[in-house]
Amino acid sequence: MIKLGQLTDSEIIERCRKGEVRYQERLYKRFYSYAMGVSLRYAINREDALEIVNDAFIKIFDKLHSFDSQRPFKPWLRQIIINQTIDKKRRLLKAECELPIDEITEPVWENADAISLLGYKDILQMLNTLPEIQSLVFNMYEIDGYAHEEIAQMLDISTSSSRVYLSRAKEKLRKLIEELNTEGYGRAV
Repeated sequence: MIKLGQLTDSEIIERCRKGEVRYQERLYKRFYSYAMGVSLRYAINREDALEIVNDAFIKIFDKLHSFDSQRPFKPWLRQIIINQTIDKKRRLLKAECELPIDEITEPVWENADAISLLGYKDILQMLNTLPEIQSLVFNMYEIDGYAHEEIAQMLDISTSSSRVYLSRAKEKLRKLIEELNTEGYGRAV
């Protein structure tokens, strides 16, 4: 008898495709931490992140038949989590107005040392202080590598709005880092 821990991702996925519930549970447990890591970047709090992950796995089990088993599972999972987040927030984003853009300026990071001293939790806390749209655009562009055109299409906003949201997010993050630096964060570490 094969132990569940000895099965490869492909073997577990194949058993999930056959509707075997215990393998669905195993797939969920195997990728839960990764999924939560992605989701926490986008969610406001842990409860929202968990809801996104659970909704994403429901969608995964429903669409697993369309997954190409010749490709890695993690990128597919990541994309579903991001899409799930966007779907959840899309209603809120449509209510926000389009921003006019004259010129975008990139902030200059003078305190690179302060940035290197920040931990994962510090960065998540800073991202959570941003307005949702700015945090979403920042994550999609800076962390997940989407182009402004892709972000605009997925969020149903203009490309220029995507650039403005990113610029404003970076500016707010820069100010937060400067505040930490002047409060002695760098000296305390």
